[in-house]
Amino acid sequence: MSKLTKVFDLQDRFAPGADVVAREVGGETILLDLGTGTYFGLNEVGGKLWQSLEAGQRSISELCDTVEQTFDAKRDIIERDVVALVQDLANRNLIILEST
Repeated sequence: MSKLTKVFDLQDRFAPGADVVAREVGGETILLDLGTGTYFGLNEVGGKLWQSLEAGQRSISELCDTVEQTFDAKRDIIERDVVALVQDLANRNLIILEST
């Protein structure tokens, strides 16, 4: 798996990978990459972000807004954590960077 080294901007937009399906199971969102057969689990916050991606909120900034509106956390911590999750999901090819 190749690692992305790009530092993402808050305006970068992402979409779920074409071969990725998601299901909620027991309060956790489970992602399955049909191409590799790999599973990936997301906690409540990650699941909320995945729902937002599927609903068309695609920029990191929009995802941060969703977390800020739903959970009690400071914006700088939200941005740091969302960028880290986006980086991890992108490295696993579960989301793709949309063309700008």
